[in-house]
Amino acid sequence: MKFLEIVQLSRVGPILPLAILSLALPTGANAQWTVTSLNPTEYSANAFGASGRNQVGHTILGGPRASLWAGTAASWVDLHPAGASISEAYGTSGTNQVGYAQIGGLPRASLWSGTAASWVNLHPAVAIESYANAVSGANQFGSAYFGPDIGWRASLWSGTASSWVDITPVGRYSAEIFGASEANQVGYVNHNASLWSGTAASWVNLHPSGALFSFAFGTSGTNQVGQASFGFQDFGRASLWSGTAASWVNLHPSGATFSRAFGVLGPYQVGYAVIAGSGSRASLWSGTAASWIDITPPGYTNSEARSISTDGAFYYITGSGYNPVTEQTEALLWTQPVPEPGTIAALTLGLTALAARRKRK
Repeated sequence: MKFLEIVQLSRVGPILPLAILSLALPTGANAQWTVTSLNPTEYSANAFGASGRNQVGHTILGGPRASLWAGTAASWVDLHPAGASISEAYGTSGTNQVGYAQIGGLPRASLWSGTAASWVNLHPAVAIESYANAVSGANQFGSAYFGPDIGWRASLWSGTASSWVDITPVGRYSAEIFGASEANQVGYVNHNASLWSGTAASWVNLHPSGALFSFAFGTSGTNQVGQASFGFQDFGRASLWSGTAASWVNLHPSGATFSRAFGVLGPYQVGYAVIAGSGSRASLWSGTAASWIDITPPGYTNSEARSISTDGAFYYITGSGYNPVTEQTEALLWTQPVPEPGTIAALTLGLTALAARRKRK
């Protein structure tokens, strides 16, 4: 997934133990996020996607190796297929995982079902390179490149290379899918944030009025998240949609130079914002720019939140952060109990109040 890659090599160092980050939310709203390092070795790792209690990403062991976790470093499963030089996993449904494996120097869209031996090559015939970025039910979604005359094609699979379907809108040159929910898929078409529901004809252009370019990275079905730029000096603003271009909401926090939203679940969005003098900060929103919260764990820098999921009892945010003490990037998991129904409103109000206090400071 060339546009989103954040592979960061680093030197050996000890793994940071469990840390607790308090967001100082109202009493009764389960205010603390428990932050767990998922690194299975002394080397760097990144977590990119999640479903319920499962997380996927890569671990650096001579190169990136597709990885699967179930909430702890000890649960790590190496998905790296035999014969691959590098591999990464970007999405999971819990049962399956998707990403790519580089075979013979070429990235090939890949599907797993929990083990390295389960690897399935999804690479479509005559494609030059391909990536599977998201999985929902029996389908996998991503992109395949067929050369400069055809370009990148928004891609759908149903478990085999021969099942590949091009769902790029008719007449459009370049398209990729980055995220999927049960009903919808998101990505871009000709650098316009885009929404599909499984077919080329279902394509909806989410590109906000006046934007130079836009991308959508995640969807919950009801909402979509990504980024939009409104000028050559505008590197990108975290963005939220609810199914149409006109529904666009600017999530870009005050004081940020760049921001991007990757995941959405219910009222929450996750991603990162680049703050001058502080680098990238893992970020949590609840529908507005003013609701922005920095959830970077203490002691970490250059953090990112890449996805948010739930198993009904807990919220799980996956991402990464750089530990300057160990000089390595660590795959991170933020965990918080789902509030009781009566406290959800209080939680949302608390996020807004905390954001307002930080803004005043």
